[in-house]
Amino acid sequence: MREVISELLTEFQAGRPVAMATVVRTWKSAPRPAGASMLVTGAGEAVGSVSGGCVEGALYDVGQEVLESGSHQFPTYGVSDDDAFAVGLTCGGILKVFVERVDAQSWPELPGIAASIAAEEPVAVATVVRGPDHVGRHIVVRPHSAEGSLGTQRLDDTVREDVRGMLAGGLTGFLHYGPQGERMGEGLDVFVASFAPPAQMFIFGAIDFSAALVKAGKLLGYRVTVCDARPIFATTKRFPDADEVVVDWPHRWLEKQAVDRRTVIAVLTHDPKFDVPALKVAITTDAGFIGAMGSRRTHDNRVIRLKEAGLTDDEIARIHSPIGLDLGARTPEETAISIAAEIVQSRWGGSGRHLTQTSGPIHPGVAR
Repeated sequence: MREVISELLTEFQAGRPVAMATVVRTWKSAPRPAGASMLVTGAGEAVGSVSGGCVEGALYDVGQEVLESGSHQFPTYGVSDDDAFAVGLTCGGILKVFVERVDAQSWPELPGIAASIAAEEPVAVATVVRGPDHVGRHIVVRPHSAEGSLGTQRLDDTVREDVRGMLAGGLTGFLHYGPQGERMGEGLDVFVASFAPPAQMFIFGAIDFSAALVKAGKLLGYRVTVCDARPIFATTKRFPDADEVVVDWPHRWLEKQAVDRRTVIAVLTHDPKFDVPALKVAITTDAGFIGAMGSRRTHDNRVIRLKEAGLTDDEIARIHSPIGLDLGARTPEETAISIAAEIVQSRWGGSGRHLTQTSGPIHPGVAR
């Protein structure tokens, strides 16, 4: 939707319905990712692309049918179809596309969605694309609010919380449920389009523990940057999974970055000349998670140095140190899982206890 939002909003505000085709699933070498959209207007215009030109002609006809009937369609194009070459998808990929009519009645939330996208504020749209009921219904989810309904309160509650997890990582994709929102059920598919840049993870210190945390951070959906002032260690060869490797003093580089409440800052240098200046800058940001590696003795010494640098007890309390949950981790990979677990716990407010030792809903706020 992002690439066609301007034209979509123009037609919406003029009271002219359009058909919107959205790629919701791809296989193999599909030319466009999930979330790519194309519009078919009442004036006969096609805006946007879902395949780089391969299937737009076929989808244009489907869009006109949807505009006229108001009914949703869910076509698949690709090598598995008899018509694959007829529609021109010769790249070997497969696309599944959801085509729906967009007007003031079906999408009253559209102006608000457009405003959030324009302001670069995180927002996600979850749409039922397959199921016994409620196909085409959607719910709009933001970090602290939601509007719309997928049909039942239980389904809304479950999907809303799951979508917030995807939105936090800037992830677009599918969720699967039972008819009433059962997480282990089948038969109801919800497509989630997230409109937010991935949350950022800044890892300071080019060490083996950092390499392991890069992989864990990517798994959680973060855009991961490794920063270290030592060029011999801060190389893309040592950190091939990182989105960016920066050679600079961490505190100096951090001062120039845009940091929001979704940002994770992990100081793994456990060297005072690196970590104290970095943590002093980190505390001045809105980062949602600030952690520092080291033994308890290292932490105690670090607290003394941070106080000498002018930080208060309340500011120091924001730092997760020693970083990670107590999992008994030994290796860099196990330690990375421990750190990732604490990041997730900090984000959603979990207790960190064994689930066998807790009672009530596993996901707070979701009815069971």
